[in-house]
Amino acid sequence: MKSNDLLDRTFNFGVDVLKLIKTLPKDSEYSIIRHQLGKSATSVGANYEESQAGSSKADFKNKVRIALKEARESNYWLRIIIAIGETDNTELNRLTQESKEIKNILAAIINKMN
Repeated sequence: MKSNDLLDRTFNFGVDVLKLIKTLPKDSEYSIIRHQLGKSATSVGANYEESQAGSSKADFKNKVRIALKEARESNYWLRIIIAIGETDNTELNRLTQESKEIKNILAAIINKMN
């Protein structure tokens, strides 16, 4: 996978999660989920984007590692929404799968650098 492909995937993941957040119930318990998921999902792409201009190999690796942590957190919040079971699972399942794939790709990048 070329890095531009991953830049596009992480960007689109953030956008798609923000669209999903708009569809979540307005109940108070979802308030925390909306906030945390929105932050983590958009942070995946932002940190991977920053990694592309890393000042060193260590800086690049650190930004990718942060993106991986944010992808893991996003996956967690998506699974919480699935467990609550009050939303359409089609898009939710797709985004959960995408978060898993992004996690795997970012982890592979880090592992190749070791």
